[in-house]
Amino acid sequence: MSKRNIRIGGASAFYGDSQLSARQLVDKGNLDYLIFDYLAEVTMAILSQAKNKNDNLGYAADFVTVAMKDVLQDCAQQGIKIVANAGGVNVPACIAALKQLCSELEIDLNVVGVFGDNLLTDAQEKLRANSNTNDIDTDNSLPDTLASMNAYLGAKPIADALDAGADIVVTGRVVDSALVLGPLMHEFSWANDDYNTLAQGALAGHLLECGAQCCGGNFTDWEHVPDFANMSYPIAEVESTGAFTIEIPPDTGGLVTPHTVAEQLLYEIGDPAKYQLPDVCCDFTSVSLTQTQTNVVKVTGAKGAAPGNHYKVCATYIDGYKLTGTFFIAGFHAKQKALTNIEALIARTELALRKKDIAPFRNTCIEILGSEATFGPHAKAGGAREVIAKFTLHHNNIKALYFCASEMAYLATSAAPGMAAFGAGRPKPQPLIRVHSFLIDKANVVVSVQKNDTLVKRATYETQAPHCLSTGAIYTNIDAGSAFENENKITLPLIELACARSGDKGDNLNIGVVSRHPQLTSFLYHTLTAEAVKNFFNYAVKGDVYRYDLPGIGGFNFLLKRALGGGGTASLRTDSQGKSAAQTLLTMPIEVPASLILFTKHKGE
Repeated sequence: MSKRNIRIGGASAFYGDSQLSARQLVDKGNLDYLIFDYLAEVTMAILSQAKNKNDNLGYAADFVTVAMKDVLQDCAQQGIKIVANAGGVNVPACIAALKQLCSELEIDLNVVGVFGDNLLTDAQEKLRANSNTNDIDTDNSLPDTLASMNAYLGAKPIADALDAGADIVVTGRVVDSALVLGPLMHEFSWANDDYNTLAQGALAGHLLECGAQCCGGNFTDWEHVPDFANMSYPIAEVESTGAFTIEIPPDTGGLVTPHTVAEQLLYEIGDPAKYQLPDVCCDFTSVSLTQTQTNVVKVTGAKGAAPGNHYKVCATYIDGYKLTGTFFIAGFHAKQKALTNIEALIARTELALRKKDIAPFRNTCIEILGSEATFGPHAKAGGAREVIAKFTLHHNNIKALYFCASEMAYLATSAAPGMAAFGAGRPKPQPLIRVHSFLIDKANVVVSVQKNDTLVKRATYETQAPHCLSTGAIYTNIDAGSAFENENKITLPLIELACARSGDKGDNLNIGVVSRHPQLTSFLYHTLTAEAVKNFFNYAVKGDVYRYDLPGIGGFNFLLKRALGGGGTASLRTDSQGKSAAQTLLTMPIEVPASLILFTKHKGE
């Protein structure tokens, strides 16, 4: 077991993140490990399609040609090890590309790959016969034709890859936090059943996996974050006990406070007492965040339990096609003109389709951006004199969408005035990709660990202990809701009382809310209920809303079911992943007792 602390830098939150982040962390981070998170559900489908066209593709090519080409030599000199899920659906090809790069740079490094997550093979018939592959949210059966199907592997294979002497580990689909937990299990020799410590390591991974989101990126109080142009990427310094700090490299932008870290802690976690991972079932409800220095926050208090013997499997499939078109329009009644023009285009197109015996559009979505379209009944912009008109159409027949795309330009001279911005040309239809998730027994997933060109391990990673769930901490000794009844009230937006962050899990929306001050927490407990949030988003949310307590950070987590019109690329909405939903909720008007104004953001100014 390592006696020293381990420093891990998070250089990527998604495929397409900054090309400069790795260099910043390597030059200024004093790192032991550099991690890259590239994979999302839809990314897997895209990489699968790429591999179908070319057997040498299917991995995150930019990881090799951009990130590693820039910093690999320096990492080798400093002894920084690299862990990335850049392997996508073709880990062996990624290994080969990295070995070729090492040869070009004249450095000798061991590249170890972890794969076996890709279940889109002949074995899927066996899975259908021996597993319940119905979707865990909708109970729909698994479609016959799939674009991708991957199990979310855990951290233990990554630890095994490092045990085998890896300088670089590349994986297929793993849970994002495993990119950090795996190195920590390797360095500290943590036992597979040391669940509290594993939960802390998983939390470190959860905080790093989204790059700058824990150090000022997407932060509610963005105006206090210095120098977005030189944005910081985060570092976790982890002790052998699992306690760790979040910090940023010196002389960079960004901000680390309990609130920046708390927002990322809440990001996309569902029930915070039952955050399920392959290696541990985490309970984050008692986590404590302490500012120890400027831009340094210590994180303790995560708890864990046995995870059970299942992996989550995420399959994607193509369900027809979608077409998105936009144009600019200005002048009086801009919103009404935009609606008139789009409705005319849809009616004109569907009439022509009927004459060709082609069905109408399966679904349509019209959003007039600039008129606060995403706010539903809470919109206030009503009289906007310039807007972007956006429409998305769904159809099984791609030819119907190509026809609509070619007909769109008629609006420029044949409809309401003030239109512009057709310069980008005709929009192109894209596949509409849906996600289907289910659970599979770990015994059915054989994981391979390949060192350079040699297979060094092929095994299943089963869990012996039965699944165990924490009840989680809840708020106690909360003042009665009637405590403020006789006070004068001042109406303020929720942003004065709280910070918030939102994200998606398929068609479900997650909004985490953190009180700005302990004195406000009791009031929010009684005021910001699941019912209140459901009513606020009633125009968009079709399912139930649940609220979970996180008394350790003075927070609440809201899970809104069936809230995103299908979510991801299946949704026709502009914000298909709920990224702006927290900002929308923060506009919610709240009647605040006068005695609490001193604890709000502007303190009654």
